[in-house]
Amino acid sequence: MRILIVEDEQALADALARGLRREGMAVDVAYDGDTGSEKASVTRYDVVVLDRDLPGRSGDDLCAEIAGGVTRVIMLTASGTLRDKVAGLALGADDYLAKPFDFPELVARIRALGRRAVPATPPILEAAGVVLDPAKRTVVREGAAVDLTRKEFGVLEVLMAAGGAVVSSEELLERVWDENADPFTTTVRVTVMTLRKKLGEPGIIDTVVGSGYRVRSDAHAGV
Repeated sequence: MRILIVEDEQALADALARGLRREGMAVDVAYDGDTGSEKASVTRYDVVVLDRDLPGRSGDDLCAEIAGGVTRVIMLTASGTLRDKVAGLALGADDYLAKPFDFPELVARIRALGRRAVPATPPILEAAGVVLDPAKRTVVREGAAVDLTRKEFGVLEVLMAAGGAVVSSEELLERVWDENADPFTTTVRVTVMTLRKKLGEPGIIDTVVGSGYRVRSDAHAGV
């Protein structure tokens, strides 16, 4: 899941980014509304965590700019009154969380918003005997736990959520890694290779030459 945090309190923004990365999310950070707008215009984020009171472009303006597409917006604000919540939602925000807040609640809300993609992503992903639980960060194949790194888990999650559709290496890099990733490395290919080894046989990840990768619904995917 690719996340953008737009928050002018740098210490808070950096702490949130570290926490969300530990949850396996790819996270970019902007410390003002103008930078947030620039990042959102070039990258498709699953969820934007947006402070309402920002320098430069206001959080309200940025929310109105982002809302209406595939990206979900959760607003963070020190103003937690009902009137403020109604105003934030009226701007197009999908959720609204008042400061201070508990980090586990923010994670749960982000995951819930991430599942509201088009088409909707189920809370538990299954294919060919593999069961992936994004919330618990677990993968089980035929009853046996599979220990994956964060990036391996992220790649598998994106592939399984695609429901058999082909996902390009470029999209995997965008969905699983953050803006600091080098697009010219073999990171995706190496990660898929180690992921296949850990999942074992029969393989479930196909390489579609010239296009990318896909997870097949049957248990006889090629390698």
